[in-house]
Amino acid sequence: MWTVICGGKEMKVEEGATLLELSERVRQDYSHDILLASVDGKLSELHKKVKDGSRIEFFTAADKPGFQTYRRSMIFLLVKAIYAAAGRDVLDKVLVDFAISKGVYVDIRGDIQVDEAFVESVSQKMKELVEEKLPLMKRSVSTDEAVDLFGKYKMYDKEKLFHYRRVSKVNIYSIREFEDYYYGYMVCNTGYLKYFKLYYYDGGIVIQMPTQKNPEEVPEFVPGEKVYQCQKESSKWGEALGVDTVGDLNDRIVSGGINELILVQEALMEKRLGEIATEIARDRNRKFVMIAGPSSSGKTTFSHRLSIQLRTLGLEPHPIAVDNYFVNREDTPRDEFGEYNYECLEAIDVKQFNQDMCALLEGKTVAMPTFNFKKGRREYKGDTLTMGPDDILVVEGIHGLNDKLSYSLPPANKFKIYISALTQLNIDEHNRIPSTDGRLIRRMVRDARTRGTAAKDTIAMWPSVRRGEEENIFPYQESADVVFNSALIYELAVLKPYAEPLLFGIPKDAPEYMEAKRLLKFFDYFLTVVSEDIPKNSLLREFIGGSCFHV
Repeated sequence: MWTVICGGKEMKVEEGATLLELSERVRQDYSHDILLASVDGKLSELHKKVKDGSRIEFFTAADKPGFQTYRRSMIFLLVKAIYAAAGRDVLDKVLVDFAISKGVYVDIRGDIQVDEAFVESVSQKMKELVEEKLPLMKRSVSTDEAVDLFGKYKMYDKEKLFHYRRVSKVNIYSIREFEDYYYGYMVCNTGYLKYFKLYYYDGGIVIQMPTQKNPEEVPEFVPGEKVYQCQKESSKWGEALGVDTVGDLNDRIVSGGINELILVQEALMEKRLGEIATEIARDRNRKFVMIAGPSSSGKTTFSHRLSIQLRTLGLEPHPIAVDNYFVNREDTPRDEFGEYNYECLEAIDVKQFNQDMCALLEGKTVAMPTFNFKKGRREYKGDTLTMGPDDILVVEGIHGLNDKLSYSLPPANKFKIYISALTQLNIDEHNRIPSTDGRLIRRMVRDARTRGTAAKDTIAMWPSVRRGEEENIFPYQESADVVFNSALIYELAVLKPYAEPLLFGIPKDAPEYMEAKRLLKFFDYFLTVVSEDIPKNSLLREFIGGSCFHV
């Protein structure tokens, strides 16, 4: 018999026992299915054997590693079912494109009619595979073999991806005869993948999956049409530029075409900014441009660049940071953990904000506040503002789209903009890059540069940031007049040399080490782009430094 520490308790196990067998012994201690394990601080799939003296923790879909494993495995099951329902010969590509509602939009290309009936056939196939509890097998092949294999399977994005892999081995997963590659760990069999629902939507399939908060509930499909259309347009941009996967980006870097790609992407962004400014200027009743978006979306640089575009149209923009209307620190509400909650609406002096904005709208001169973050107090330093006929206020803050913030301002005077970094680049056709990963990397780099914050601390506070976004930003995104995507196709290749040293600095015994290791593996897919050729007004400069704006 061997001895292990499982969940902080000493347990005896048979030699040769698997983590799956051990998980079944302790299942009653968990509220949800056990999907993944940590063995001595390293993530491990449940088919692995237990080692004598090891320390073991288990994860369910209520934990981030387990949740990611569930969603990744579910995508594999979906792709397998699509190929089974359609037949490999008629499919050109199955593209797992971007997030929508609480699921993912999948674009199916080839000689096939995607309709309600086809979606139902795929759903039925998935349910049959779940009932069979088929193992998700894993084998390791050489990188050269993987390139040949995916060329044969017509998964050309993967074939291209592995041309740039420096590791000698690649892990290939299979359900029966169907083989694929996925970035990360999998559940041990299809029987765990019980909770999903498919929808036919805009010529493709949406797979709706549970949330980390409620792992056994599939939420209602509520498509955000404005955000969806923005994501769809961004994907078309990537395709038009010939760069919609990491392999494509690496090709462009190797061929010497990265500078042109940077200039074209920046020009596309500037063109969009010009269109938004023109739309705002079309109605001179609009006096308040309300900008909101999640953390690290680039709101500050966006505000500066939009202001320049507004000036070219004869308007005089003035930036207003809602953060300057924070209540004094001792009056700030606290969250359920007893910490100051700076992200709730009650942390803002909403009454004073409305009084000042209404006074400005009436042509009065208003003393404008500045919040002293070191002292935790609002201060007045003699700054005043008076609005003339061509003046317009560019108001930036996380509650900008919530009408409770600007309750006294007439709707006709407001123009709302939702900005987010909606990553349009995929690792390959079946492995998408979550937008939240892109934003976390941006924030990690910026926090280290501007605040001296360790990557470990940025990762540790990220769940709290995400909760604040879910409560205060995402519910209002569809109320925006315009949705702007601030993600840059090339940005992760530029952020790589900034982020990697920060991630390597996280010690192995830190709770954030597993997340750091995941992100370091992620960066292995990318070749590096140096930052010297990034324009000074690029939104990316807000994070890496060197911006011509005060950000």
